[in-house]
Amino acid sequence: MVTLEALQDGIYRGAVQQYVCSQAVNLYQSPTCQGLVTQVDVGDHLRILEVSKDHRVFRVCSCKDDYPGWIAAEHLHHLTPATQPYRAPVLSTDEIRGQVGKAIAFAKAAMATPNEYLWGGTTAPNYDCSGLVQSAFAFAGIQLPRDSFQQEDFTERVTREELQPGDLVFFGTPVRTTHVGLYLGEGRYIHSSGKDKGRNGIGIDSLIELSDPVSRGYYDLLRCYGRVTRSYQPSGRRERERIKKSIKMKHN
Repeated sequence: MVTLEALQDGIYRGAVQQYVCSQAVNLYQSPTCQGLVTQVDVGDHLRILEVSKDHRVFRVCSCKDDYPGWIAAEHLHHLTPATQPYRAPVLSTDEIRGQVGKAIAFAKAAMATPNEYLWGGTTAPNYDCSGLVQSAFAFAGIQLPRDSFQQEDFTERVTREELQPGDLVFFGTPVRTTHVGLYLGEGRYIHSSGKDKGRNGIGIDSLIELSDPVSRGYYDLLRCYGRVTRSYQPSGRRERERIKKSIKMKHN
């Protein structure tokens, strides 16, 4: 278990301390802990970036994907100092292609478990679209960025004719990707979709058979296709000087 005093001291000194989660923890968009943006699972590493003035919330960053968020102080007892820093997997393109079957199997198993769509969800049983894709690839030992638009930027663009099982299918507007699915082959893809446009959970839809309204609706939003050819390497950048300054001001 980590203490508030140890956290403040480490942040002020600029120590690159990582912490391991002993259970799943929600990360929120704001210091009010409203708006779930992502989740970290058991065994995941976190960095503490900032302590709020009232010591009730902490701004953190997930080490595996550089994703920031806020956690409540009540979750501190779920964190323990890491004995080893997080090390991202380094895989060749051939190694990745050999593992994508595991990602597909994970997504299908998640679909077979009762679930519903959860914005910000990255842990079982409830996922958002990019959370399902990220978790499926993580199960296969391949790390991806967190959000769908980040996943699009991270992948290698392929054409419809080049699509292979394990590729990603991106949907959204002409400006930005807002949804992602995992291609299964034969024109089908698996994804977690919400209530408004989708199935409120994980399901399989088609790029070919469009009589189903969900398949049709997403097809109309189709943007592009991408292939995972590498595993994400986190930058580990920290806002040390700003954090040091803010902590110093609190002590004065």
